[in-house]
Amino acid sequence: MQGMAPTIDSLLPLSEVLRRIADQPEPTISVGELAERFEGRAAGALLLIFGLACTLPLPPGSTTIIGAPLVLLASQVAFGVPVPWLPPRLRARSVRVEHLRKGLPRAVVWLERVEAFSRPRLAFLFGAWGYRLIGLVCLVLALVLILPIPLGNMLPAAAVSVLSLSLVLKDGVLALLGFVLAGCSAGVLVLAAGLILEFAERALNLFGFS
Repeated sequence: MQGMAPTIDSLLPLSEVLRRIADQPEPTISVGELAERFEGRAAGALLLIFGLACTLPLPPGSTTIIGAPLVLLASQVAFGVPVPWLPPRLRARSVRVEHLRKGLPRAVVWLERVEAFSRPRLAFLFGAWGYRLIGLVCLVLALVLILPIPLGNMLPAAAVSVLSLSLVLKDGVLALLGFVLAGCSAGVLVLAAGLILEFAERALNLFGFS
């Protein structure tokens, strides 16, 4: 609401907010509560959390589940929605804090290092069209993440993580790095698709199907 004083969390670096979430005594935290803790940074912060989750060595099919919220969030950024809308079922979904403690401390250390040298720059990349472009690229990457591609999640998830962090920190250098990672992801996927098609063609030839 306009005119409301900022909360303590809104004045803290994102790394410190994540540290406090991991250290809280409550056993669970809902996605809605996470969004409230991030306030005006919710779009970028939630994209970052789900993006980082997709970089972890997860069981097959996990990125399909985790990637679904990414599609929802990234599509809203692509349409220029400043504060993400979350369906009630997703807002109510709880995450066990003990699970967050397994990955968040490492993410916090990495994030603190980035925050140490990051600063707002290249502001034009976060104007109306720049914001939408970042959302569109994250949306395409999220759609890739929900596909069952073996070992195909690392680069796209890293690109989403860097782009979402650029939204939080308003750092255009990070945005450019995210675009480079997105381009590398596309190149690797095209190369992988070409190799798969070539292998399939040779297999068909070997068994006399063509």
